[in-house]
Amino acid sequence: MLKLPRGLQWAGLVVVAGLAGVGAYLASRDLLAPEPLLPPVPANPATVIPERRPDFTLLDRDGRPRAISEWDGKALVINFWATWCAPCRREIPMLNELARDERNRSVEVIGIAVDFREDVLKYLQKMPIDYTVLIGEQEGLDSARAFGIEAVGLPFTAFTDRSGRIATIHVGELHRPQADIILKVIQEVDSGRMAMAEARAQIRAKLAKLGPFESDTQSD
Repeated sequence: MLKLPRGLQWAGLVVVAGLAGVGAYLASRDLLAPEPLLPPVPANPATVIPERRPDFTLLDRDGRPRAISEWDGKALVINFWATWCAPCRREIPMLNELARDERNRSVEVIGIAVDFREDVLKYLQKMPIDYTVLIGEQEGLDSARAFGIEAVGLPFTAFTDRSGRIATIHVGELHRPQADIILKVIQEVDSGRMAMAEARAQIRAKLAKLGPFESDTQSD
């Protein structure tokens, strides 16, 4: 099992919603405001992520069941989001660009909306998303928890190599320089030039050197 680095634990403080709060939102949406106030995220969530990407199946925007194993053999950027999450919405244009730029390098971006299906479909009518979107309410929440994410929140993004090993999980809003650093290191793993343990260490060090972005400390 792979423990979440302290830097990513700290990032949990700036995300907009704990997954426990997401569950409460899904259970009682009609009683909440459009931007629900959710329970605070613990400062040191006891988070342990698996070595390998979990298997799960969710419906796509057309209602077809899609297993994540469909993308076996590709490096994946798996982004968990919701329509009511402001940092999630801010990420989408960057993820669109990332998906287009990386597709020829056997990298696929998968968006997993932990939200009500009708809300996601309505949102997709006004915000084009150029990568695969899977949708699940409780199923989406269960998929998120399968990555070991219990106390942190949305958005979060898991990066895997082509064999399905999890290189890192980025908690909070993802920025293009961060994604580029992570994917460049994963390319070294996929080419056989770097072991996964070294890759994880390099990712932690390079992201720490890059430092936080202004939006990471903003309230939404």
